[in-house]
Amino acid sequence: MENPSRTQPGMEQRLPRSALLIGFALGGFFDGILLHQVLQWHHLLSGVTAEAVRDLRIQVLADGLFHLLMYVVALAGLWMLWTRRHSAAAPSGRLLWAGAMVGFGSWHVLDAVVSHWLLGIHRIRMDSPDPLLWDLLWFFVFGVLMIAAGLMLRRRDVAPRSGHRAGGITASILLTGAALLAGPTAALPPAGLSTFVVVMRPGADAGHLLDGLAKLGGGILWANSSGSVWAVKLADAGDGPRLYRHGAMFVTSSPAVLGCAAWTRAAN
Repeated sequence: MENPSRTQPGMEQRLPRSALLIGFALGGFFDGILLHQVLQWHHLLSGVTAEAVRDLRIQVLADGLFHLLMYVVALAGLWMLWTRRHSAAAPSGRLLWAGAMVGFGSWHVLDAVVSHWLLGIHRIRMDSPDPLLWDLLWFFVFGVLMIAAGLMLRRRDVAPRSGHRAGGITASILLTGAALLAGPTAALPPAGLSTFVVVMRPGADAGHLLDGLAKLGGGILWANSSGSVWAVKLADAGDGPRLYRHGAMFVTSSPAVLGCAAWTRAAN
């Protein structure tokens, strides 16, 4: 008689592509949130020295397109997971977690090889005297070790079939929640932050913005040479949206954008 604690070796042992895609996207979001925003060690195009790319709006656009791409990958994985939810061959929770871990690690391996070493568009720590050390640390800890842990989890004995569906549903819900929350979190500013980056509308008069800052009790921290991008500090963090009345096209206190502004200022 077949052991009920084991499943057929074919479909059960193949990591689901849906989990691989979701894990891959979560790896990209993890880098974007932690390295671009929280630690502000680099941004997507920090290693590109072309003058046009140093513009803050290009940096913000590149980071935004990167997160948009990760959202597309995550949604593709979620769609695949949804379409197979009633299938008899639906993956167990164990395989979903294993696939997500392998996908997460695969992102970091791909990012290191392509972005860090082949293209050189950024490194893990742009300000480090030994950037290769940080590249290798990220490559092995979040890349190789995560892939190895996922493959080991896949090879473990499968739980009894009675818990197969419940575990798969729980894992599906958790992975779905993580994928859907990761994108908005990437642009979430810290509460009460009174420093803002302001991108002016085309043709807007800088004097209009200066007048608004005077009325709001704010000051200028930095501005680019064309006067199209400003970093300002307001007395009241809640007054940021009022700058739209004074020529602003885009106002944000996102740490990703503020970090880009600091890097752009230093580069200039």
